[in-house]
Amino acid sequence: MESDNSVVKFFFLLFDLLLLNMAVAIVFNLSPQYIKIESSQSNLYYLHANISEIIAYILYSKRNYFFTDKYSNRWRIFNIRFTILLVTLFLFAELFLPNNYKTMLLIEYVFLFYIFKVTVFYFIYKILQFRYKKGVSNQRVVILGLSEASLILGKLLNSNPILGYKFVGYISEKDEKDENMTLGKLGELYSIAEIHKVNMIFVTNPLYFTVNKTKELLVLSNKIGLRLRYILMNGYWNRFVNREVETTGYFEMFNPQEIPLDNFSLRTQKRIFDLLFSLAVIMFIFTWLFPILALVIKLDSKGPIFFIQQRTGINNKTFNCYKFRTMKVNKEANTLQAKKNDSRITRIGSFLRHYNLDELPQFVNVLLGHMSVVGPRPHMLKHTDQYAKLIEYYKVRHFVKPGITGWAQVNGYRGLTDELWKMEKRVEFDMEYLEKWNLFWDVKIILMTLFGKNSYRNAS
Repeated sequence: MESDNSVVKFFFLLFDLLLLNMAVAIVFNLSPQYIKIESSQSNLYYLHANISEIIAYILYSKRNYFFTDKYSNRWRIFNIRFTILLVTLFLFAELFLPNNYKTMLLIEYVFLFYIFKVTVFYFIYKILQFRYKKGVSNQRVVILGLSEASLILGKLLNSNPILGYKFVGYISEKDEKDENMTLGKLGELYSIAEIHKVNMIFVTNPLYFTVNKTKELLVLSNKIGLRLRYILMNGYWNRFVNREVETTGYFEMFNPQEIPLDNFSLRTQKRIFDLLFSLAVIMFIFTWLFPILALVIKLDSKGPIFFIQQRTGINNKTFNCYKFRTMKVNKEANTLQAKKNDSRITRIGSFLRHYNLDELPQFVNVLLGHMSVVGPRPHMLKHTDQYAKLIEYYKVRHFVKPGITGWAQVNGYRGLTDELWKMEKRVEFDMEYLEKWNLFWDVKIILMTLFGKNSYRNAS
């Protein structure tokens, strides 16, 4: 969103300052002509460089957080800010540096910084481009209608995989009859989404940009578990909306059903927290506890140390969820949920489940980006299919990453869901979480998981 990206901008500023200080340090240490500069003066050069970059960044921080543009667009932005940095650097040098300051030192480190930045972001761009082309990180999209704008958008998505969208096909509106160009009608969207693994629908027709039409589309998309986006081509339809829009450099779009984690800044906050927390758990707990648990699991029963099960993740995508094996190897592990006094559960498995230790390997899932530390618990694929038919907006919980623990779990709704109302309560708490999310809430849920009254109960 173009709204509040202050956290993302701050993150990129820190990254820029890291590269800049690396450049200054390299020039100071590898150029013999600067070795004789006193320590107090070298510190002044560092301070001068950092202040100049911060000011240049404040003066021009436009679109620092988008990787979906062409690299040429990003390079143009680099050049503008670099020019501002040069002007700022030499202006401030006259004010703050000694009269005999080394002009060549400034020139050398600032151009080395430029080379670092252009190179690093080029590699980031190419990695993302590779991931999108391989379909690793993209959204699978259908477009409603066969209008001129829809056809242009389809061609645009097909020819620009770096945007992060995989165009699947068109959905026909009621008055369209060209079945050769469409996957089916809007009323068939559920089966189309299942067959083609769709997780987003784009709408370009301004006739749908009304309150009633929006409500109809949201009801339909929420039942299926699809995200809905209205697309504005070349700003032509901006007059139909009165809210801030998201932009990729090719087109603009707005989200009629925003949740906090749709905001790129907030997603970045959550992802950074997840990375730091999962790394801490893996380094300080998993490294010494894993060998002990692995040994007792192997001694207790035959079979692998880990139990790997496919579960439903964000945007209805499946992923391999890792757990310590707590059951004897059996054919019903992927279809039959564990219950009280289940004969399949091993002795050590009962202990692991009681203290939630079987979930520890899921911090690897968090590290890989499949899961978050906090979020709706991921369910077996069988349960996803089953409950999606019984609970109207069940799939909305998949709009965010699943978690190791969640708001429903710390409120007592975890473990066996042998009655429908139990799953309905889970979904109710999950919906509240994704609608009102904030980072402090995640911290609260983690503390409740560790120390709350529902801490040590069987996890799903």
